[in-house]
Parts: sequence; structure tokens; C-alpha cells
Amino acid sequence: MSLGPTQIAPPPWKLTGNGYVFLFRFSKVFVQEQGFLDDFQKSAYKHGLLGLGTVMFLDYTTSNVGPYRELLFVPGKFDFSKASIKTWGVSKIYVSSYNSVWNGRENWGIPKELADFNIQKISEREEIIEVKTNNEVFFKARLKKGDFNFPVTTKFFPLKLAQKLHNDLLITHLSTNGKASFAKLSGIKVNSQYFPDISQAKLLAIVSIKNFKMTFPFPKVINDYFKKR
Repeated sequence: MSLGPTQIAPPPWKLTGNGYVFLFRFSKVFVQEQGFLDDFQKSAYKHGLLGLGTVMFLDYTTSNVGPYRELLFVPGKFDFSKASIKTWGVSKIYVSSYNSVWNGRENWGIPKELADFNIQKISEREEIIEVKTNNEVFFKARLKKGDFNFPVTTKFFPLKLAQKLHNDLLITHLSTNGKASFAKLSGIKVNSQYFPDISQAKLLAIVSIKNFKMTFPFPKVINDYFKKR
């Protein structure tokens, strides 16, 4: 019998926090072999000319289910041709709160899993991030934030996620804004049994985002998109 949440929180969600966005160029082979693609994503994945994808580490200080932390992998874009939709999707994601796991799955079809997170402060601008499951650290990164800040917003670059819930396709338009600076990675170790080993991929840039505000609205639901006919 599965556990239920202690807090049911339907959308929209308002979140605030800090985090890192890693921008990568992934090879098609890397995504196919290490991307943890669900069956519905395997046929829809489109590598594209640049193979752009991202990893995000987010430390939510407030949300509709309280504070929690998150590590996620976006392998690139997916083409759902029957709905004329080509957009991003999450294939692997861990969070530190079961309420976030349950509500994330039920609200937006995001395949969240539970893990333990730790942030070790080295200095005002440098820290070590650890994520573990089954008492094993599977993601460890040492990062240093830059000191030049600039604004970031999705106002001019809309961000959409496409996920599956039962037989439905869910499209969620996210919005966020905050202050950012470029960051440097001085060390990383990943266990590919639990998360894509991004140390093998081409890192293009890391952006540290602080005091962001994010909105997760109601998704657009395309009913029975995946139903076999």
C-alpha cells in the first residue's frame, strides 16, 4: 500500500528560492543510454543540431508544500506531433519532500522520486551539493558563484514542460524571474545508476540564480493522447 501525502496542493504553485542551472550539449547516444527516458519519451525525443539540455539544482525556500530541494535532468526537446507540440521534458528528478513527490506527479505528471539533500557551505560564494538515496551519495558537485549579477526572466523566453499522466499529455507553461550570476564547477561525481553522469557531457555554462520567484500553473491537458486506438 502506497503512502499518501500529508498535504494535497493543487496548482497553481508559487515558489521562491535559489539554485543552479547547468547548460549542456548532450550527444544523442548519451541521452539514449543514460537519459532515463520513459517509453513515451523515447519515440518523441529529438536531438536537434545542438543537442541542448540542462540539469537543475533548486533549493525552494517556500512553496505550496513548504521548503524542499530538487535535482532534475532535462535531456532536450520532445516532439509530440499529434498535438503539434515540440518542447522540453523532465526524464529524471529527485526531491527532498514526499509531498512534492506526490503532488508533482498528480498535478503535472512530473516523475519525482524521493532523495536526501545536503548543502555544505565552504564560503559565502562556494558550496558543495550532495544528493543521496539508499544511504549512497550519487551526485556531488562543488560550485562557486560569480560576483557579477544580472536579471533573468522567462517573460521573453517562455518555458514549457511536456509530461505524461496516465494516458494524458500535460503541457505546463512555467514562469520565473530572479537575479543570476555565472558559476564555476570545480568538481563533480555522479553515479549513473541513479542519475545521468553529466561529467561525460559537454558543459557549456552554469548559472547561479538567487531569490527567484517561480509559478507552476494549471497544465493544459490533452486527454487520451497516449491511448491506444
